Amino acid sequence: MLGRVNHIAIAVPDLAAATAAYRDTLGAAVSQPQALPEHGVTVVFVELPNTKVELLQPLGETSPIATFLEKNPSGGMHHICYEVDDILLARDRLVAAGARVLGDGQPKTGAHGKPVLFLHPKDFFGTLIELEQA
Repeated sequence: MLGRVNHIAIAVPDLAAATAAYRDTLGAAVSQPQALPEHGVTVVFVELPNTKVELLQPLGETSPIATFLEKNPSGGMHHICYEVDDILLARDRLVAAGARVLGDGQPKTGAHGKPVLFLHPKDFFGTLIELEQA
């Protein structure tokens, strides 16, 4: 069911500082910030030869990333995103196997303009998983 790793997401308390560190210190290509109000975040993508790193900053006080940063003030790994060929088929198969899809279970549009779903971290050994339509 799972395809390639699309990205690994890191929550950061200061997006500008994190962007500068990846761009200026590590020499990586970094995208422009993109606000995603539906997800409560502002993101940038660090482009790597084999995947991407997504840097996330809360967009508003009700952002789930704000809650994450309250528990982890320095930031840290937030989720891993895998590509799937058919997100609805993957969702139905996972639900039938007992996995919990977060939210209302319907895909939302992600940062790449494709449908995404999140799976409960308690079902996957403490790791929040995002699925993105390939």
